Amino acid sequence: MASHIVGYPRMGPKRELKFALESFWDGKSSAEDLEKVATDLKSSIWKQMSEAGIKYIPSNTFSYYDQVLDTTAMLGAVPERYSWTGGEIGLSTYFSMARGNATVPAMEMTKWFDTNYHFIVPELGPSTKFSYASHKAVSEYKEAKALGIDTVPVLIGPVSYLLLSKPAKGVEKSFSLLSLLGSILPIYKEVVAELKAAGASWIQFDEPTLVKDLDAHELAAFSSAYAELESALSGLNVLIETYFADIPAESYKTLTSLSGVTAYGFDLIRGAKTLDLIRSSFPSGKYLFAGVVDGRNIWADDLAASLSTLQSLEAVAGKDKLVVSTSCSLMHTAVDLVNETKLDDEIKSWLAFAAQKVVEVNALAKALAGQKDEAYFAANAAALASRKSSPRVTNEEVQKAAAALKGSDHRRATNVSARLDAQQKKLNLPVLPTTTIGSFPQTVELRRVRREYKAKKISEEEYVSAIKEEISKVVKIQEELDIDVLVHGEPERNDMVEYFGEQLSGFAFTANGWVQSYGSRCVKPPIIYGDVSRPNPMTVFWSKMAQSMTSRPMKGMLTGPVTILNWSFVRNDQPRFETCYQIALAIKKEVEDLEAAGIQDTTQIHTHMCYSNFNDIIHSIIDMDADVITIENSRSDEKLLSVFREGVKYGAGIGPGVYDIHSPRIPSTEEIADRINKMLAVLDTNILWVNPDCGLKTRKYTEVKPALTNMVSATKLIRTQLASAK
Repeated sequence: MASHIVGYPRMGPKRELKFALESFWDGKSSAEDLEKVATDLKSSIWKQMSEAGIKYIPSNTFSYYDQVLDTTAMLGAVPERYSWTGGEIGLSTYFSMARGNATVPAMEMTKWFDTNYHFIVPELGPSTKFSYASHKAVSEYKEAKALGIDTVPVLIGPVSYLLLSKPAKGVEKSFSLLSLLGSILPIYKEVVAELKAAGASWIQFDEPTLVKDLDAHELAAFSSAYAELESALSGLNVLIETYFADIPAESYKTLTSLSGVTAYGFDLIRGAKTLDLIRSSFPSGKYLFAGVVDGRNIWADDLAASLSTLQSLEAVAGKDKLVVSTSCSLMHTAVDLVNETKLDDEIKSWLAFAAQKVVEVNALAKALAGQKDEAYFAANAAALASRKSSPRVTNEEVQKAAAALKGSDHRRATNVSARLDAQQKKLNLPVLPTTTIGSFPQTVELRRVRREYKAKKISEEEYVSAIKEEISKVVKIQEELDIDVLVHGEPERNDMVEYFGEQLSGFAFTANGWVQSYGSRCVKPPIIYGDVSRPNPMTVFWSKMAQSMTSRPMKGMLTGPVTILNWSFVRNDQPRFETCYQIALAIKKEVEDLEAAGIQDTTQIHTHMCYSNFNDIIHSIIDMDADVITIENSRSDEKLLSVFREGVKYGAGIGPGVYDIHSPRIPSTEEIADRINKMLAVLDTNILWVNPDCGLKTRKYTEVKPALTNMVSATKLIRTQLASAK
């Protein structure tokens, strides 16, 4: 009876790690306090899996910030700017890399594949010195062993680590990161030797890049890496874990012929084609870790369907070599349904969070071994049937509207230059207009007001007047700073997705369904369980109020449909695009109401994006046909600008962020002016906007005011230079 969990959430059922980290960063608690919280969380997770009957329990999937950063620390690949002097990497160097410090900026952060988790991107080059500098994998293995639990240590595989890295600043963009393989493998060997000495019998290497479209030399790197590790790995069972997508046929071939590897893990939720590959050829005598329980959603598994998939795989891999697993780490789902006291019973019966998924995995493994828990399977079947037939799920009207969409509904009627001319006539903006992205700092006081209103401790009048006062303060600050296009600061919003979800039908909300986004930041994705519609206007009241406070243009502020979709747990009983169109139609109604309320007649549509590989999708961004796009740019070191240097023509307004808001650092006027000049080298003066990377809600006013002051000063400085050049 073999069951396995790829990885588990680290934050804790009530976000214990988040609060411990933030308290430590604020200097309110010690490193020992932080370590105590971490130790308690790890041991409770290991014990929970052990008690649930899981055979292969992962260790080293816990992290104080990010698993890729942990690997960077293990390899001693600390960028020079952190002036690390060697030895074991301590928390201060580790957190400086993650968050920056008073003197140096953080490392770049980007999305982990297509999840909403962000990892810290390694910065490597020909001169990077590697050394074994963090013994975390070994100490966690020993920590679990001391509790009497034998775990499977998890490491990010050497090839994926390099493929997820980027050339450091000053290194040729064409530098081959894979050329560093020979430099990092000796450290992997040291780690493996220590794990072996500590008693480990299994090791899991996560190599998720195998699901990408790799070329021949990238695939060859896998073969040579594992051939090189083979003697170090002898005597161990080695699992290579992949996830998030179908594994291409060539990669499957490479993977299943790697030397020294005994087991392969596949995501069979997002990898239906992988099933065909496995069925047509699976190496004999190897273990198959079958990821049949979805690690990225909150829906209860269809146990009967999973069991029949598993039974068909027994014929391929053999009874004693088939292991039931999750499709990927459970860190991408919520922690425990037990803490949801407010969800109604019907919806709750349709769900399974990480703790419940552990139980599902074990129930499937027992059923395979002939010990099927009939009552558990029957309850699961009943819940699935109730979800299928529930009248709460279907809304005829919404279905009709989405079905009626035609090709022309997906295009704007006029071209962007004509729209920008009309908008400029009305808005009369200066050259290089300044704006911010939308949110302003969410103060303790503001959060208290929202909390008390939700708990009915203050009246609606008191609430509205408090929020009105906050909006007026934000408007006044922006006017004093002389920002051109204003925002209302979003003081009424808890979260950019939840705020809208709460006002749309077809959404349900959890109390503790938190998922880690990056570092200590968590999001609480709404659950889209049914057809989506908008019963009433959502933002018109506040936007109208904000516009009445100023003569400058005020942006209406909406979260876009794709973000609402991707930041929610989405129903899995219809194609994602159908749900997306339903949300888009709801948002469209809101835009129409905002226009009617006079936010702007010749409405300029701004769209904001952050933390992704824009260069890969620039043509799709152009096709979106927004009037102005503001983009995170400063933390990824102006990688974005290279697209325009390479000659991509962009005719709409564009505001590449001029400073990183995810760091407490305050950029100087000179630094921002320098950034604007870099942009003007590749973008026309008449389309460039000046703005921060993202919304400001996570920052303090003591950081925001000086940073925005410098941003406006830098802009005015450049305007003057441009005018005198003319």
